[in-house]
Amino acid sequence: MTVQSSELAVEALRPGDAGYGDAARVFFRTGAPALVVRPRDPDEVAAALAHAARLGLAVSVRSGGHSVLAHGTNSGGMVIDLARLNDVEVLDTERRLVRVGGGATWGRVSSALDARGWAITSGDTGDVGVGGLTLGGGFGWLVRRFGLAIDNLVGARVVTSDGRLLTASTDEHPALFWALRGGGGNFGVVVDFDFVAQPVSTVHFGSVTYRLDDSAALIRRWREAMRAAPDELSSTLVLPPRLPEVPQSARVLLCYAGAPGTGVQDADAALEPLLGLGAVTEARIGERRYREILEDAEQLPAGIRFVTRNTLVPALDDDLITALAHLHAAAIPAAIALRSLGGAFGRVPASATAFAHRSAEAMVVAALILPGTVGDADVERALVPWRAVAARGTGVYVNFQGSATAADVAAAYPPTTLARLAAIKRGYDPDNRFALNHNVKPAEDLP
Repeated sequence: MTVQSSELAVEALRPGDAGYGDAARVFFRTGAPALVVRPRDPDEVAAALAHAARLGLAVSVRSGGHSVLAHGTNSGGMVIDLARLNDVEVLDTERRLVRVGGGATWGRVSSALDARGWAITSGDTGDVGVGGLTLGGGFGWLVRRFGLAIDNLVGARVVTSDGRLLTASTDEHPALFWALRGGGGNFGVVVDFDFVAQPVSTVHFGSVTYRLDDSAALIRRWREAMRAAPDELSSTLVLPPRLPEVPQSARVLLCYAGAPGTGVQDADAALEPLLGLGAVTEARIGERRYREILEDAEQLPAGIRFVTRNTLVPALDDDLITALAHLHAAAIPAAIALRSLGGAFGRVPASATAFAHRSAEAMVVAALILPGTVGDADVERALVPWRAVAARGTGVYVNFQGSATAADVAAAYPPTTLARLAAIKRGYDPDNRFALNHNVKPAEDLP
């Protein structure tokens, strides 16, 4: 339905309307917002924000709805669903300049660019939204080859809390542009992003599965292989949770993105060390179109509580590997993923973007699997083995973090970065209207 009055004219759903249940649901949770609006242009975004301000409604902004903490929905507030703002437009063929709507998914983007033999370094899955992933930084299969999504971003159009439509780039509102690259959804509603796409049509992609006898030894061998790997190779080592009577295994997910014209021999040479990490039980690797590797995320089973944490580590040293082995062997089942970094990701100066953890060798993500009935005290006890891992890290990635305390925000941004973000927040969202995120408060509200 379309709500039309002197206050608001935009497609909207309220509790009881057909389709409201789906509109209130995101990947990790179902909310109960008072209103879900689906604007079609920046003016309608501004009208929705003004309506929320008049009624005192908290605002969630949703692109793909994959926030671990379900920031794309709420209870009692307004959800601004950007699904109608999903165009993918080539602005300049020579520069490979592409404008992507803030509500597009990475699957839509990769399909639109496939015919040109282009790709934008993006998330791992096709149904993840461009907006949320980009604003947090944007890890994906091309991270060592082309960096984060924000490293390929050259501009954005943003509707601020007071309804202004601003262009942010190195030339216009440069402070805002700096903050958008890693500062999360704190500064406005990004209606579209301008990216420089890269010449990538096919990649060598797949997985290698190993019998898992000694997790610490496997991690060390993977570490050494990736330290010697070319930038064209990105990989993630996955240790599935230990389950009773299930043979233990581990997998390396990999993507080799060579330059156009790179031969199979180059790919084979880069991938060969990963085939020698342990006793291989299965290997599935092939040349695929880039758009084909972005599969949709699997729905989580009911009755389970997933507790997710991550940390960016400067080095995969032996103390950290020992802590990881203990976490994997703990009584509470834990899935652990180690994503290799370096390459193009690490060549961006730490101060160039709001994502500052450029010296990290890897990102460690852990998902603890608990019964859905557990309380917060049970969660804290389950996290005890994780803390020895987190102590070796230097920061967190907001898009994968399963809690959003002030300590989490402080861990995401070094003190100088956080102070700079808070000052920019004061200039563009002084009333903290965009607070349902890993929230950076305006400078005057900081202690």
